[in-house]
Amino acid sequence: MNFRISQHALDEIQRRAIPFNLLKSVLEKPQQIIPEKNGRHAYQSQVDFGSGKFFLLRAIVADDNDPAVVVTVYRTRKIKKYWKTL
Repeated sequence: MNFRISQHALDEIQRRAIPFNLLKSVLEKPQQIIPEKNGRHAYQSQVDFGSGKFFLLRAIVADDNDPAVVVTVYRTRKIKKYWKTL
């Protein structure tokens, strides 16, 4: 799937110091895709940002567009809150 990254998402990637290669990896092979509000989906994976601590990297995507639009990106330590057991 092709993705377009919104200006807001680009700003958040820079502000939150999220390596673009990690975002690309999550978009290409997410560990989970979770339904979110307004028909969007969270592409998410548990990622080590190099400190030995795992974070959940979440990209909120409007994938009903072509190409799909990455609306925002963030990392969180609240893995249990967002991780869905199948």
